[in-house]
Amino acid sequence: MPDTTLTIAEAHALVWAALTASRTSSGNAAIVADALIGAELSGQGGHGLRRVPAYAAQAKAGKVDGYAVPIATRIRPGAVAIDAANGFAYPALDVASRELAFITPEQGIAAAGIRRSHHAGVAGLVVESLAEKGLVALLFSNAPAAIAPWGGRRPLYGTDPIAFACPTADGATIVVDVSMSKVARGRIMAANQKDEPIPEGWALDAEGHPTTDAKAALAGTMVPLGDAKGTALALMVELLCAGLTGANYAFEQTSFFDAEGAAPGTGQLLIAIDPETFGGTRALDRFAAMAAMVAGTEGARLPGSRRQAIRDRLRRDGLQADAALVREIEHLAAG
Repeated sequence: MPDTTLTIAEAHALVWAALTASRTSSGNAAIVADALIGAELSGQGGHGLRRVPAYAAQAKAGKVDGYAVPIATRIRPGAVAIDAANGFAYPALDVASRELAFITPEQGIAAAGIRRSHHAGVAGLVVESLAEKGLVALLFSNAPAAIAPWGGRRPLYGTDPIAFACPTADGATIVVDVSMSKVARGRIMAANQKDEPIPEGWALDAEGHPTTDAKAALAGTMVPLGDAKGTALALMVELLCAGLTGANYAFEQTSFFDAEGAAPGTGQLLIAIDPETFGGTRALDRFAAMAAMVAGTEGARLPGSRRQAIRDRLRRDGLQADAALVREIEHLAAG
């Protein structure tokens, strides 16, 4: 199916219309649209427009509460507990970011634990926004079970992204954003929607065999990043995002991809650090020095440096979206 081109404004308006027609408040729909278009602008289409039909179906079914208002409670001077109220993750993450941007300069370090949440999308966008405010940030998020413990078959861990960002003295932002699977599960979802095969090495079927069939991959497990090391990191994320916050572990969650069952009850942990916390370290200068060494290494690329080039191009040329997907979203928007 050929692609169609949307301006950024057109894409945002289309997402907003589809969600507000699907039992979601205007304010929440705008925040979700910001996140999904932000994913497209980061080159992460699997977390972008392709999520709209599933989000809309879940909001209509009540699996995600489109009218939810996150509740933030400052438990200790540097700790905020946020109940996402089984709504979309993005409004809760916005609240967490605002709270930490206020608290961190005073406390030096602060953390927000989010429970009863949902799909966090491109984790790098959240930490990048805090880095643009002059803070170092880390985000951990769990997700429905998709990875088995090393040597096992039953999926217990999600793809569980970890993201880090920091500012530098020269104005550049370093962004690291990785999931615990070899590739993001959204890429397999996109291949399934397009009825396309996936490369071998991305996923295993339900019997634990390598597969190139996207549908079989979604019913099976993801191959972890770094083999056993990836599953150890996924365990760490589960403990931080669910054991610590009271959210559901991955194996207790329902799917992000359909409207069946109860709310997934995902968890996130967002940490922010003031670069001046340890005093006299000239952290921003040190960050810039390391960034320059990486960028100056032949054949190397500084994590996060590609994002701005992609954004500039897409803002200029528009988003290329599957025409059938755009028609489906337009149908949702029409009610």
